[in-house]
Amino acid sequence: MPRVLVNLLQTTGTKGGIEVYARELYRAIGKGATGMDFVGYASTELMAGDHSWFPGEVVASGISGENRVAWARGELFSVSRAATRVGADLIHGPAMFGPLSSKVPLVVTVHDLLYFSHPELMQTRLFTGPVKWMEKRAAKTATRLITISEYSAAAIRKYLRFPADRIDVIPLAARTITGAAVQRIRSRGLFLAMGQRSPYKDFETIVNAWSLIPADARPKLVITGGGTDDPLKRLVERLGLTSSIDLRSWVPLQELQELIGTSTALIDSTLATGFSLPAVEAMNVGLPVLLADTPVFREVAGPAANYFTAGNPLDLARAVQELGADRARQLELAQLGHARAALTSWPNVAEATIHSFERALADGPSR
Repeated sequence: MPRVLVNLLQTTGTKGGIEVYARELYRAIGKGATGMDFVGYASTELMAGDHSWFPGEVVASGISGENRVAWARGELFSVSRAATRVGADLIHGPAMFGPLSSKVPLVVTVHDLLYFSHPELMQTRLFTGPVKWMEKRAAKTATRLITISEYSAAAIRKYLRFPADRIDVIPLAARTITGAAVQRIRSRGLFLAMGQRSPYKDFETIVNAWSLIPADARPKLVITGGGTDDPLKRLVERLGLTSSIDLRSWVPLQELQELIGTSTALIDSTLATGFSLPAVEAMNVGLPVLLADTPVFREVAGPAANYFTAGNPLDLARAVQELGADRARQLELAQLGHARAALTSWPNVAEATIHSFERALADGPSR
């Protein structure tokens, strides 16, 4: 039975969608018959938390995924040594990176290449050069790459010069979140946005759009995902929007279900990304989505969303008011979105990922 070492050094509880991917993928893998044995190589943060979702033994790396220097050293050198120690036949890096060299086949999941395509939007610009180098090295070592959209696959071919026949495009799926009925007519008074406060998320456009909506027609806006010192707070206060915009940190599942169940729509203003997991999860439970008009969002949502000009607060203000007043369109988007989200599932993602592993095992290590 082939043994797979899964690199979980970046799973620390703070990495957002990349961690959702690793957790949901391996939870789904654990529910199926794969004919493979899995060993997780965990950060100190993961070892201290819940890793019951992983379908196999979890071993401690002794490496903090929050310490950038220790983490980078671990990615480059410790993962391959751990693979040798546990007798792994394959390594999977679900979070963009991989070892400097590997004696066994390596599969890396590349979610996006924003440090290449949009370096000006990266929060940690000091790390642009090192991250690009590490992503290039991972691709050079990899037998195969998994990515989550055709948009990201094109970026991989362009920036990493990776062969197209060794790229597996496996779109993400929605988690099952209860508490929101597809057929319900939603309140006109509440819109939702979520995500970490990285520049590429462009929450400033959403906040500025709210200032352009007349006060007597302005709906409530909840933005989750902020920290204790939310950088949006100063902008909200300066624009006099504290009574209209509620800034929250990451919220518990029950609270998220309530927000999803009562909101008019989810807004995703992201300027650059490899996918939109929040949009797919919203569509899955009948929450209409308002998306920045970008190629990747068109790929993800197609006709099951309303769009606004990316980075344009005036156009977003228009889109919010139009959708809030159009209940027939809200119901139509709920139905279209639910049907589109149903096109894939985490068991589908797991099955396609196992097939990628099987091809990598057949091909052998990269030379």
